[in-house]
Amino acid sequence: MTEHQHGYIQRKDDYLRRLRRIEGQARGLQRMVEEEQYCIDILTQVAAMTKALQAVSIGLVEEHLSHCVVDAARSSDAEAQEKIGEAVEAITRLVRS
Repeated sequence: MTEHQHGYIQRKDDYLRRLRRIEGQARGLQRMVEEEQYCIDILTQVAAMTKALQAVSIGLVEEHLSHCVVDAARSSDAEAQEKIGEAVEAITRLVRS
């Protein structure tokens, strides 16, 4: 039996690049607050950062469904149901956040 690889592994570098960019946005937000910049400008940057995090989240959900869930479904109904349940819980957390 081969070890399962996470679906995002194929695009790991892309995800890391996006997360580093988001990390830079967070530092930029901190700097804006330190410099007491206009609150609307800060909120605009918060919205941009939130959208970037949501894009990463959507990509990871897509990877999970197309790789982890599909692989589990090929293995057994029980494994498929477990992976689907994980996906539903993750999507529920994302929607509530």
